[in-house]
Amino acid sequence: MFGSLKKWVAKRDKVTWLSALAALFLLAFFFTPRFLASDASSQPAPAAVSVSASPAGAIPAAAPEAPFQFFQFLHYRPIEFYGLMVVLVIAVLGLLYAAMLIRQVGKTDRGTPKMIEISDAVKEGANAYLKAQFNKIAVFILIITGVLYFTYTGNQQAFRVGRAAAFLLGSLFSWMVGFVGMRFATDANTRVAAAAKHSYGDALQIGYRTGTITGMLLDSLGLLGGTCIFLVFGEKSYEALLGFGFGGTLLALFMRVGGGIYTKAADVGADLVGKIEKNIPEDDPRNAATIADNVGDN
Repeated sequence: MFGSLKKWVAKRDKVTWLSALAALFLLAFFFTPRFLASDASSQPAPAAVSVSASPAGAIPAAAPEAPFQFFQFLHYRPIEFYGLMVVLVIAVLGLLYAAMLIRQVGKTDRGTPKMIEISDAVKEGANAYLKAQFNKIAVFILIITGVLYFTYTGNQQAFRVGRAAAFLLGSLFSWMVGFVGMRFATDANTRVAAAAKHSYGDALQIGYRTGTITGMLLDSLGLLGGTCIFLVFGEKSYEALLGFGFGGTLLALFMRVGGGIYTKAADVGADLVGKIEKNIPEDDPRNAATIADNVGDN
């Protein structure tokens, strides 16, 4: 049975699958599930506004807005509550999967002593860049956190603190992804090279797992942060999500642009000394530009 099903799936082309996927989206858009319809029908109808006692031409007063409450998800409908829990579980599972990949990559061979020596030099340069950048950005991040806190114009103290704290959380998550990604990228270079000596498949697997570590951390931390903010602030979570997204993208921009400037300056400076003054070939491990170039590539 499964063999025939597998053959039938293999015969379908991409156009067929995309058409089926589009049909499912249209069906989900226009069709309301029965249990959602029953939940909507069970909600009490809003009371009619009486205008008979109002003066002619007067506009009835709007109903007062409900006061803000933390953890509103506890009062959500079951389908919404369990949906949030599923998203939270997916974020945690993504982090566990990244931890499993870290353990698997860490067990692989690093290669010869010479390969390890060069890899450690590249890792040292990457760590020097990350340390120098974090020392500069940390002050800037704290200043923006304070600006977001004191420039809030609303009257809800929870949103003032939430927006600033979410910005700080997004910045820390973004820096964590960049730090772990850089660390394992520089560490996996020799592992991939050592595996390629006996199996291209193993080398590809190590490289794929190393890249997946960064991807899973990025997706899972973003999903975890956004979900936790929604659990705390409920329908008013947009007040804090703006800060969370701003912090994550701002630090990612600094790390990408700053990394290119930092490593390119080191590469050019080392090239001038190594190739021109010391007559060392560009790709010779003795040339410091080789190390700086590999730091930039990672």
